[in-house]
Amino acid sequence: MKHRKCDKCDRPATNHAVEISKGKKIEKHLCDAHASEQGLVLKQPQPAIDELLTKFVKTQANEPEQAVSACDTCGLTFAQFRENSLLGCPACYEAFEDALCGLLERAHEGATHHVGKVPRRAGSGELRQQQALRMRKRLTKAIESEDYELAARLRDDISRHEEQTS
Repeated sequence: MKHRKCDKCDRPATNHAVEISKGKKIEKHLCDAHASEQGLVLKQPQPAIDELLTKFVKTQANEPEQAVSACDTCGLTFAQFRENSLLGCPACYEAFEDALCGLLERAHEGATHHVGKVPRRAGSGELRQQQALRMRKRLTKAIESEDYELAARLRDDISRHEEQTS
């Protein structure tokens, strides 16, 4: 296959477009520089999910290094976790609990506990679960905005709600 050159210069054409104007087919073969001049949208390749996760962990993990320098079970350090975004074993969750808690809260909009799903046949149980989740989010926001009276009422409401569902 013959490689085309840019219609405006001698560089290789990396952008190809076909326009139909007044019934005539017009082909454009442009290098990146001339394509951007003409306003052609250049698609950037999507980063892989593991790259996104690694970047997220690195940007969100601004906590100081942990008092625990390594997991007692597998020997993984928190610095290694931040670099690879992978924990070595289940014991790492306990070894790095303080730093992971902050990461999980930011990643899950304040939630630190898995609520799970409720089967459809449970019906109102799912509604109660969603209501409890909304109440916890409101409590977190009230605490963050230092509205302690509202936070106390919400805490009491959550306790009553949990007693009713138990």
